[in-house]
Amino acid sequence: MSRKKNRPTGFEALEAAYEAVDHTPLREHIGVELSDELLRLSLTHRSFANENGHLPNNERLEFLGDAVLGLSVATQLYVQYPSRPESDISKMRASIVSRYGLADIAREINLGEHILLGRGELVTEGRNKESILADTTEAILGAIYLQYGFETARDAVLRLFKEKIDNATSTGVHQDWKTMLQERLAERKFPMPIYESTSVGPDHERVFTAKVIVGEKDLGTGVGQNKKLAEQEAARLAYRALRGSIS
Repeated sequence: MSRKKNRPTGFEALEAAYEAVDHTPLREHIGVELSDELLRLSLTHRSFANENGHLPNNERLEFLGDAVLGLSVATQLYVQYPSRPESDISKMRASIVSRYGLADIAREINLGEHILLGRGELVTEGRNKESILADTTEAILGAIYLQYGFETARDAVLRLFKEKIDNATSTGVHQDWKTMLQERLAERKFPMPIYESTSVGPDHERVFTAKVIVGEKDLGTGVGQNKKLAEQEAARLAYRALRGSIS
């Protein structure tokens, strides 16, 4: 009588999936040396946990990270923009810590390739879903808080979100056009935007041009002194174009 091979246990499967990816670049991006135990937990999506014997997942860490993120960004906005009224900084904070704002940060640090997902999420491009990217970003912040305390977690938030916080002031309330565009597209159930950028000129006088594409439509072209400014301008034009219809 033949015997079936013993299948790996849930924790063995978790360890194997975690060890299959080099997480050194992620640690470098977040600037914190998280323990393997906490980093592994922060990367474990419920889909992977449920498929492998209902292991612990990252949702409790996400809960902590959401609180750390909100307070850190709110405090920085309060200090950095002393002349802004509460109504302004409240809206600025909401934009920065939105699902799409968090997903932007996740993509900048290539977080998607590190997330442990179940088969169902993998085949539906879960590594690029705004909700999964945003939740995992919060979970990592929660893990930093548990291991090092609030000050280190706050410093990580301010380092990762510095450009978004600075941009919220320089362009004014409601002027994070990339985030606003994503939110409007999501409301209308349209595809997420794709940005294509080029640059010309010598390094000290380089000019960037960015084009934003939704589906197969070119909705706006922006020019700026750096890539981010050009993309913001392109997103602003696309956002206003959506007053009409993409169809």
